[in-house]
Amino acid sequence: MSKINHIIKREYLSRVRKKSFIIMSILGPILMAALFIVPALLAMMDTDDEKTVAIADYSNHYKTSFKDKEKLKFVFVNIDSVENLKLNFTKAKYYALLIIPDSTSANNIQLLSNMQPDINTKMYINSMIEGKLRSEKLLALGIDETKLNSINVNVDIKTIKIKSDGSEQISSTEVIMGVGFVAALIIYMFIFIYGAQVMRGVIEEKTNRVVEILVSSVKPFQLMMGKIIGIAMVALTQFALWIVLTLTIVSVAQLAMNDAKVVKTPTEQMMQASNVPSDMQNMDKKGDFLSDAMSTLANLPFGLMIFGFIFYFLGGYLLYASLFAAIGSAVDNETDTQQFMLPLTVPLILSFVMAQFIIQNPDGPLAFWFSIIPFTSPIVMLMRIPFGVPAWELILSMVLLAATFLGTTWLAGKIFRIGILMYGKKVNYRELWKWLRYDN
Repeated sequence: MSKINHIIKREYLSRVRKKSFIIMSILGPILMAALFIVPALLAMMDTDDEKTVAIADYSNHYKTSFKDKEKLKFVFVNIDSVENLKLNFTKAKYYALLIIPDSTSANNIQLLSNMQPDINTKMYINSMIEGKLRSEKLLALGIDETKLNSINVNVDIKTIKIKSDGSEQISSTEVIMGVGFVAALIIYMFIFIYGAQVMRGVIEEKTNRVVEILVSSVKPFQLMMGKIIGIAMVALTQFALWIVLTLTIVSVAQLAMNDAKVVKTPTEQMMQASNVPSDMQNMDKKGDFLSDAMSTLANLPFGLMIFGFIFYFLGGYLLYASLFAAIGSAVDNETDTQQFMLPLTVPLILSFVMAQFIIQNPDGPLAFWFSIIPFTSPIVMLMRIPFGVPAWELILSMVLLAATFLGTTWLAGKIFRIGILMYGKKVNYRELWKWLRYDN
């Protein structure tokens, strides 16, 4: 055991001291924090100049239809000056020219500009014209628009989870889906990244003939397990650094922006452009959603989620890393790994591709089997835990993952023992099968 500890220490220290590890440990949190901070900063820095849209209304039908809003003004121009305005558009300093033909059809309306009009302006103009035509059609049919609008009903369904003791708990499905998907994504990335590191490390030592020196003092299986566990510790260290530094950066940025100017989010701007009313009722709904989201996050089983994350990360990583190590020992260069990598990575890729279907029905048969099968359970079970998983399913999944890890490690050890000292021979599946059948 002391020999494995020495290998673990060597693998761990040699990797955490690399410049690439230090750079990624700093750069990773900065990039992750930027995903939260940059959109807010860009919204705060949005200082577009006021835009003026000239309207040439040949139908003389929309004089009172266009209402100015913040940073967007409308000016009606004489239809006789339209051609001259097109020729001298830049000098006129208009943002765009809206031409409404003398027709009851709204399909021939044109929006001209010397640049591409932004989507908010186009949608706002659309909403003004559609509102005008709708009002006229209702009037022609003898329908009171005020009464018609009064029957519009907005339904806001709150999801409540009934606990085993009969108590109720607010549970936002959207928040739980997001938490589950993020956890699965992290597992998926780390298994791929650090599993591949094990394989590349084995190939490098085999190519440099360093492994010949190492196996003179330790058993091949001890070498393989030392590399796998050492790199697992590197992964956990980097992940912990990412979490701590990301939370620190985001928290500092939030404090710095507390007194900043409040601006509309892109979603709110799109709603305004679509003529969606921004009244107190909508504000209340937004506040209710945020309140429900925070309540849901506070009530999530974080203890179980953290334990599940660590277990399934280590279990999934150890399972795949042992197979990656076996592939690395069987080949002489990374190019030769392609024929073995595809069948090995298909379960991982498939589980992530099916995530969108599993997250929509976390208790269905597809979700159940994918969370039980050891090659897909590290990703799928992490998506299901925030929704609530029966204890027996979780225990069964963990036992099967642990048992499969032990089995794959034993098989990988047999391949590793032979392949690590074999050079210059192209290995195929038939050859690997022979190695597995050799007696120790």
